[in-house]
Amino acid sequence: MFDNGAFSIWRQGGHLDTEGYYRWVEDWHRHPGFDWALIPDVIDGDEEENDRLLAEWPQHLEGVPVWHLHESLERFQRLTTSWRTVAIGSSGQWKTPGTGAWWKRMNQAMNAVCDEYGRPPSRLHGLRMLDPEVFSRLPLASADSTNAAVNGGSIQRFGMYVPPTAGQRAEVIANRIESSNSAAIWVAEMQAEMAF
Repeated sequence: MFDNGAFSIWRQGGHLDTEGYYRWVEDWHRHPGFDWALIPDVIDGDEEENDRLLAEWPQHLEGVPVWHLHESLERFQRLTTSWRTVAIGSSGQWKTPGTGAWWKRMNQAMNAVCDEYGRPPSRLHGLRMLDPEVFSRLPLASADSTNAAVNGGSIQRFGMYVPPTAGQRAEVIANRIESSNSAAIWVAEMQAEMAF
């Protein structure tokens, strides 16, 4: 799975070199280990900007569009019925996975696309969703995160037992993640709207 780095670039205030990314994917897409590449996206952009990037994507390359939580549910429905795999990106007021507001929006999104048996129409990939408290409740085909790479360097995270190298600490984190599975189906959460 190839990632275009849009999230890191967005956080740093930079600009994604889409042409360079297309060339990179073109160079690698015939490799036997290549599954797909994330189609470039504007994380806090509007639907028109992101649809324009979808239209520019070279059709012979296996690409995955990103639906951002701040975008309309109609766009999510359109993407999941038109693409084999759709990535879900946290954005806008729902930029932090696992918060109460985030779960409320995910509940709306999953209810909008899943059938009566809790099955989405396409494969779903969760961006920044490798927290078992998150992916174990969602019918994701795959997910990614920089958790192991970033936190492998954190000695405080391990308490009394500290593996000696950052690589070993990252492996411990990855093994903890791998010990859980994503949900097989979406189970809608009944949430009451309360106004005081």
